[in-house]
Amino acid sequence: MRQHTVQTPYIVGEVHFYSVELNGELVLFDTGPPTPEGEACLRDEIDLKRLKHVCITHCHVDHYGLANFILQQSDAAIYIPRSDAIKFQRHAERMERMVELLGGCGFGGDFAVQLRESFERNKVFPAIPERFRIVEECDVLARLGISYLPCPGHSQSDLVYLVGGSAVTGDILLRNIFQAPLLDIDLESFTGRFRNYDAYCSSLLNLVQLRGRSIMPGHRRSVESVDDALLFYVRTLLERVVQLLPFRGLALNNIVEQLFKGKLVDPFFVYLKVSEIVFMLDFLDDPTRLKASLEQIGLFDQVSVPYEAIT
Repeated sequence: MRQHTVQTPYIVGEVHFYSVELNGELVLFDTGPPTPEGEACLRDEIDLKRLKHVCITHCHVDHYGLANFILQQSDAAIYIPRSDAIKFQRHAERMERMVELLGGCGFGGDFAVQLRESFERNKVFPAIPERFRIVEECDVLARLGISYLPCPGHSQSDLVYLVGGSAVTGDILLRNIFQAPLLDIDLESFTGRFRNYDAYCSSLLNLVQLRGRSIMPGHRRSVESVDDALLFYVRTLLERVVQLLPFRGLALNNIVEQLFKGKLVDPFFVYLKVSEIVFMLDFLDDPTRLKASLEQIGLFDQVSVPYEAIT
């Protein structure tokens, strides 16, 4: 498995994508961002004329943004998670429901407009791939020896691809990073919000299956220990929950104001923090869900002291 790295214009910094030859067919995992630097990296490091398959971990701009560029330069097939296909197909409706979600968090229509403008300004939603296949609905990847684990939490669509002893993890398993659990509508029902916290607790049971594999992360160059990465995330969650406790019960817009004293003004960064706060409030409403998952994978003892101090 070969790692490719390109700098992005986003707060995440550099991003990694990966290539490997399987059964004589060249496969790419993620694409990098839709920038001239990203295009140059693909041209220089990937034989686009031979490229046959592109597997996307999740459709965030830094991971799938060059899908159309690849389609224009090759005959490769693009594979995306089913939840992302729903996002593409029902984008307008999703954005309308997002406005409702934000309203329920105490943010008015002006903020929703500013957030959408921020999305557009930062090109959060690049062009939909001109053609794609849905990972969960095709058997081509299995023929190549590629399997996948659904691990939602950061987003609804996060997939981990397994190839031999390697695991391409996108944004799910990062070293010393608390990846934002993004606020979104539930793509199954379109009637409420997706519960990242519940999903993450369930995903923990899949993530421990990566123990002993070589982790190929989307950011930071390596992850030496699955357990260490998971424990960092949980410990960071518990530390930030302590800061949130004095403001529990306030409307979300007021919590943001109290925590950041008006210094957080960019609507996109406000959205990220609101997403994180919602995740933490869900934990406070049902902390035993996380405890049960951590006990099942043998990691609760390492965080029992801060957990019990909170609960």
